[in-house]
Amino acid sequence: MAQHHTLGAATHGAAIISLPGENSELGALWRRYDARPVRLLRTREGRALSLERYLRAGEFMGSLTFGTADDTAYFFYSAGIVAQLAMSSHLLDVGFPDMWCAKYIGLHVDRSLAYANATAFGYEDAATDRLMAVLSPYWKWNSLSRAQGIEPDDGGFASDEVCEIIVRLVDHVAEVTGHARPTRRAARS
Repeated sequence: MAQHHTLGAATHGAAIISLPGENSELGALWRRYDARPVRLLRTREGRALSLERYLRAGEFMGSLTFGTADDTAYFFYSAGIVAQLAMSSHLLDVGFPDMWCAKYIGLHVDRSLAYANATAFGYEDAATDRLMAVLSPYWKWNSLSRAQGIEPDDGGFASDEVCEIIVRLVDHVAEVTGHARPTRRAARS
């Protein structure tokens, strides 16, 4: 079973204001991804947007159905969307501006996880890291990319394993942000 560390959510009324130095984990990520450093400041607006993203992740969880081999690309594309919505919930909650995330993270769920873990997300899990690398950038899994002959490697992940990883990730976001877990609909039979 995968091992991960859990850290509690920051106090919701507390502001996190930081512009880490060059030697910090966050500073290293900014250099690695050629991103502009940003001051993290928790705001009510960021918190509200964080909740909205978390709820959207819950809505998209229903798209993680897997019927046939033809559904593989859609399934992985959906997994990328859910992961990105969930992790952006954490990033917005700790003070990353939405426009900054769009510009410097985009559809790279592996970057989202790296930035999240550099900001007290506390989710170190090898299978999750590997899946995020397989999904990134998740546009490569959409139908247009497939129509253009792009055939990404699924990394050997089985659909049930992907679902389990994504569910644990979304649950962890709820734990760290303090957002209430959405009610999951029963799977179709």
